[in-house]
Amino acid sequence: MKDKVIIITGGSSGIGRACAFSFGKAGGKIVINGRNSQKLQEVGQELQSAGIEYLAVPGDVSKEEDCRILIEQTVAKYGRIDVMLNNAGISMRALFQDVDLEVIRQLMDINFWGTVYCTKFALPYILEAKGSVIGVSSIAGYQGLPGRTGYSASKFAMQGFLGALRTETLHQGIHVMVACPGFTSSNIRNTALAADGSQQGESPRNEGKMMTAEEVAERILEATRKRKRDLVLTTQGKLAVLLGKFLPGLTDKLVYNQMKKEPNSPFK
Repeated sequence: MKDKVIIITGGSSGIGRACAFSFGKAGGKIVINGRNSQKLQEVGQELQSAGIEYLAVPGDVSKEEDCRILIEQTVAKYGRIDVMLNNAGISMRALFQDVDLEVIRQLMDINFWGTVYCTKFALPYILEAKGSVIGVSSIAGYQGLPGRTGYSASKFAMQGFLGALRTETLHQGIHVMVACPGFTSSNIRNTALAADGSQQGESPRNEGKMMTAEEVAERILEATRKRKRDLVLTTQGKLAVLLGKFLPGLTDKLVYNQMKKEPNSPFK
């Protein structure tokens, strides 16, 4: 990653923040993007203190123009893009019959369209550098999760988009990877949307038993170096993907029962 230019959306917290440090310590020049300018600057100062060169570009990936500006400012400063790490995302927790359709629209705008916009504007530079396009997805992109219809839909869409892009550019020398961390100790569940669009506030899962964002970031860095096609983390995640291929009916039941165990689950 020495002197490579890495753009990380959702870079002010969680996996995005951790990736900024992992890729930066590996020698990369880091461009972090996020909606919260103050948090972004705080992370930027931490990167600087760690001796990592960075550029902070505030913006909302659900807005096409903000994504265009992100790419333009990166190229204006560094003249190239080597890795487009599409990490920005939000989740939800509500039954489809109860959820406001605007919640699903928001998830698609950020999780799917944010990936499409950033990748579209970055692609000419990625092609030139023969670099990487990475999407941080989820097991929800392989297996529909009850209570997360909008989240699963957005991640299935992201994976379909990146899979098609990989095939389109098969002979153009670029690397396209889908990374699925599984349940990770980050703030995505705390900021997950409820049925009415409000933030759920409390994570329904035991964060202490999950893989940390820092562990996930190191694995994403390693997989990027090796130019892997897919990265599925955690034993539970790998099992869900494997069973989903060969025993889909059983997988549905297992996933339902797992989600049913969550505190305040709507399935009890």
